[in-house]
Amino acid sequence: MTPAISNGSSWPADVLIVEDDPIIAIDFEDRLLGFGVTGVRSVGSVTQALGAIAKRAPDFALLDVELFRETSFAVAERLAALKIPFAFVTGYGAEARIPPEFSGQPRLQKPCSSDALEAALKVRALE
Repeated sequence: MTPAISNGSSWPADVLIVEDDPIIAIDFEDRLLGFGVTGVRSVGSVTQALGAIAKRAPDFALLDVELFRETSFAVAERLAALKIPFAFVTGYGAEARIPPEFSGQPRLQKPCSSDALEAALKVRALE
């Protein structure tokens, strides 16, 4: 696993998006690049996400809670073990069932405003 190289700013150099809806993934990617994030990767499944993390650890990740026929909690476990900050993204709001060990993680509501996305990145960059 190779770590991402810092871009010298307060933004993460490399963000992994785990989202099964390609339109939403492209929207997140465009906004992140607009903020100044230099590298964005998108995957649509837990298997792809774990492979991407093994290949190169991201600086930050956005995890859609409910992927097609699976949840992103295995990815969250891997990121937590590596001490990589992440935020959950969900269209289910308060009804989204997040395991207790992840209850303190940031949660963005779909559709997510650019302000909320930017705030999640900034808060995580300070940690």
